[in-house]
Amino acid sequence: MNKKMGYRWRLRDLMADQQMFQTSNLIPYLAERGVTLSREQVYRLVTQPPQRLSMDVLVALCDILGCTPNDLIEPEVVNQQVRKTADGNADSASITLRHTVIRRPGKQ
Repeated sequence: MNKKMGYRWRLRDLMADQQMFQTSNLIPYLAERGVTLSREQVYRLVTQPPQRLSMDVLVALCDILGCTPNDLIEPEVVNQQVRKTADGNADSASITLRHTVIRRPGKQ
């Protein structure tokens, strides 16, 4: 049985807990810790889950927000293949339902 792992990026939640509601609020705090990012980079860091993250940025964020990497990154199962039992029935404990909509160009 295979499962694909993903994660929930909680930076925005943790910033809100610290009363930081604008992405630009992070820029001076990161700079104090030797991390220089543009406004656009910080905006993307806050609003989108990063695919790559330097350890320097991760450590700076944890220091700024008083948290651990486990607080910032919440692992979650994205999807899971269905495992069939010996009698041919699906193992209900491993089923993850996903609703998928396929849209073709020009049709809605």
